[in-house]
Amino acid sequence: MKLNIPVRLKNPVFWAQLGLAVLTPILAYFGLTGADITSWPILGQTLMAAIRNPYVCALAAVSVWNAINDPTTKGVGDSARALTYDSPAE
Repeated sequence: MKLNIPVRLKNPVFWAQLGLAVLTPILAYFGLTGADITSWPILGQTLMAAIRNPYVCALAAVSVWNAINDPTTKGVGDSARALTYDSPAE
């Protein structure tokens, strides 16, 4: 399994996708929306409650896996072409 992580880290869309992959299952599990997170303490409490809950951690892990895995290639990993990129393709 080879992933071209350095190139993904240069892509702002990847960061947004990764952030949503973590936050969406947490908010859904606790029945919250983005509008409910109105302060840093509320965000911190919600994240700590999620970290203490193995089920929520598993949901977030699956969501992150879906954000990282490339479904356009056979198996797990990036294509040989994608592995040659130095920056995200245009």
